[in-house]
Amino acid sequence: MDAGPLPEAVLGVGRSVTGRRWVWREADARTAMAIAQRTDLPELVGRLLAARGVGIDAVTDFLEPTLRALLPDPSVLRDMDVAAARLASAVREDETVAVFGDYDVDGACSGALMVRALRQLGCTVSHYVPHRLAEGYGPNAKAIRTLCERGATLIVCVDCGIAAHEALEAARGLADVIVLDHHKAEGPVPQVAAVVNPNRLDCNSGLRNLCAAAVAFMACVALHRVLRREGVFQRRAEPPLLELLDLVALATVCDVMPLTGVNRALVAQGLKVMARRGHAGVAALLDVGLVRDQPTAHSLGFVLGPRINAAGRIDEPDLGLRLLLCDDPVEARAMAERLDVVNRRRQEVEAEVLGAAFAEAEAQYKAGHAVLLVSGEGWHPGVVGIVAGRVKEKFNRPACVAGVAAGLAKGSGRSVPGLDLGAAVIAARQAGLLESGGGHAMAAGFSFRTGRQAELHAFLEERLARAGDLPGAADLLVEGTVLVPAATSALAQQVERLAPFGAGNEEPIFALPRARVVRADRVGKEGNTIRAFIEGESGGRLKAICFRAKEGPLAEALLSRSGVPMHLCGQLRAERWNDEVSACLHVVDAAVVPPGY
Repeated sequence: MDAGPLPEAVLGVGRSVTGRRWVWREADARTAMAIAQRTDLPELVGRLLAARGVGIDAVTDFLEPTLRALLPDPSVLRDMDVAAARLASAVREDETVAVFGDYDVDGACSGALMVRALRQLGCTVSHYVPHRLAEGYGPNAKAIRTLCERGATLIVCVDCGIAAHEALEAARGLADVIVLDHHKAEGPVPQVAAVVNPNRLDCNSGLRNLCAAAVAFMACVALHRVLRREGVFQRRAEPPLLELLDLVALATVCDVMPLTGVNRALVAQGLKVMARRGHAGVAALLDVGLVRDQPTAHSLGFVLGPRINAAGRIDEPDLGLRLLLCDDPVEARAMAERLDVVNRRRQEVEAEVLGAAFAEAEAQYKAGHAVLLVSGEGWHPGVVGIVAGRVKEKFNRPACVAGVAAGLAKGSGRSVPGLDLGAAVIAARQAGLLESGGGHAMAAGFSFRTGRQAELHAFLEERLARAGDLPGAADLLVEGTVLVPAATSALAQQVERLAPFGAGNEEPIFALPRARVVRADRVGKEGNTIRAFIEGESGGRLKAICFRAKEGPLAEALLSRSGVPMHLCGQLRAERWNDEVSACLHVVDAAVVPPGY
């Protein structure tokens, strides 16, 4: 079937130095103009809002997101009222509660949130995070029995539990169980006291994009409402729930939830809480990560999150959770520095796997495979998900990466928009090709016997055959062209009004035509970052920076010092130093100037 003509290329760039086509991000011109006129916003901001599907009536809530306007009634989530009532009973009866979490950022944040919230209400609370290699993901019967033996009469599973039917049976007759999860449920939920999950098949809340920490926060809101109705807070001060929003923001960003609707409010308000540095563990992470200014979604996703994740991937599974619970600044600093060391070790392990994975994936790509499935003996299972994401980015194909030990491959996959990898993995498991497997559209986890790799690869290729028609690099969506003299701090601050940026609200990318790099050098300990200054043909000078640029065609283009004009693409950000604001282009791509441009 004829797909129709290709969209117009921005500045004629059909293939950049990284192999990408630059295309316009569509925005309804009438809506953009109406937003600008009726709200007295600059035309550029109106255009950016329209491109994100923001209607005129929703502009205020988008630019100034508040929980008062956007947080739904927790009761819209199935089983929430049951969960809140059981939690309230635990508070009234001074029960011992155990919080069972996961080893990723969302698990650590939702675990810390529940532990803090319940301790503030007087409960005795313990916590448990399974070891990735020894115990795998989610609750296991042995751990559940151990928690019961230690006196827990209520177990709260956060960011896990939706598929743990057999493991949770171990608590029957010993402790009640509440599950606060967000992973997809394939069928009936576990038979426990309450299962709150916006992605359970019979939940009609419409809140499928909440992370587990957001679900846990809403459970705490519902719990406080029950206690308030019972008059509990007439006898004692009500703990400030909003002070836990820094944990919700961190989890929402790191679990790549869309920053729209209530998520946008949770992150925007959570960043304000984080800036106050009220939690010693979070403050220590910010210090170790050298985040000196107001934290942003970028700080959460690229500075704090990787350090918390590193512990669960290759070290102590609960180190991140313990840091988030720590209230002693000295102890928190020591733990944060340890996480920083662990993260550097994780980067080394990742680099070892990445090189081999890239080589194998490139051979499959050149052979015309629609899906890339690579594995290696001894590849650390804690980094295969990160590596799969990098392989997917490099080749614009669904990518699955697995580490092999004793004939069993344990892996993780990442997909591209429009292709449901999770459904394909579930189908492969149901077909008997996998020992275990599940996930969602963009990510999945699985394990298989090595002798079945070729059969599994063929199955995934058949299910995701459309990936073979994709170009070798994803199109780069551009939202406007800006001449160098016009790339000012004022413009950068206008763009900044749309923050926080992330999934569902990507940071705008602008093209700067015919710019010359007049100076460029490498900075940073490893020399992975390029700092440059660019000039336009009509004048003007702008600072630029490019990360993850140790090698490759983009780094070569910026460092060439040829003085030949080229088109640059990147995000225009406002940088603050000593009360002064300047503009900086964060370069993501470059292109040779085509004839006529």
